[in-house]
Amino acid sequence: MIRVVVADDQPLLRAGFATLIGSAPDLCVVGEVGHGDDVLALVRATPVDVVLMDIRMPGMDGLETTRRITADPRLAAVRVLVLTTFEIDEYVFAALRGGASGFLGKSADPADLLDAVRIVHRGEALLTPAATRSLIARYLARPERADPPDTARLAALTDREREILAVVATGLTNDEIADRLTLSPHTVKTHVNRTMAKLGAHDRAQLVVIAYETGLVRPGRA
Repeated sequence: MIRVVVADDQPLLRAGFATLIGSAPDLCVVGEVGHGDDVLALVRATPVDVVLMDIRMPGMDGLETTRRITADPRLAAVRVLVLTTFEIDEYVFAALRGGASGFLGKSADPADLLDAVRIVHRGEALLTPAATRSLIARYLARPERADPPDTARLAALTDREREILAVVATGLTNDEIADRLTLSPHTVKTHVNRTMAKLGAHDRAQLVVIAYETGLVRPGRA
């Protein structure tokens, strides 16, 4: 069973999501909360696989709560699926930057929501690297974005790992990267996994975020 926490500040929505999740034979709800602080307390005290996280909550919001969960080594197995009515680039980018494995609008079909929980539980990103790349390119290309690239974050990577990271950011699969760089798919997978471990990334979508934030890849360049 996939153990899910539903975090939303609206009781009726929270109950509805919990009922939907509880109706799936492979999913179960282990908690329903309406505040970010309560989410943290619950995931630290109870085995949890996936948190269905609202962005707008009183006190600590869903983005900060996501950052705290994904930054805690004790919660490394917990995946966060952000669910919100605010489907705009800034929120999606902030969610991925904070360590979320997926982002879904509250208007999504029930079947899509259940599938999304299963996808992030498997350790996969709900947004494909290609979609993530497009999103981040749009967001970082905005004129008000003037933060300097965090190049120091790449210091731990080997030259080959930097090369792999740059190609991952174009949205290619491991097999496609192997063809481009004349490597075996197994070798590419090993490099990708090592890069994720060194950079503290939960999935490939977050590797794309890091590639852009460090300046390794820039908007408008493949």
